[in-house]
Amino acid sequence: MSRSSGKIAITLVKSPIGYAKDQKATVRALGLTRLHQTVEKEDTPSIRGMVAKVRHLVQVREL
Repeated sequence: MSRSSGKIAITLVKSPIGYAKDQKATVRALGLTRLHQTVEKEDTPSIRGMVAKVRHLVQVREL
């Protein structure tokens, strides 16, 4: 699962309010606290797993 760039940009596009606590915690663990906030993370399997858990709340693009 090696990627050429090594980084991904994750943007919170939908509020986690009304979703399960574990999904809220995952959004927070990714470093996202406000809508439309973008963070850059290393493209690792653990980060990809976290993104997959909240894929309905975030938008991802490779850098």
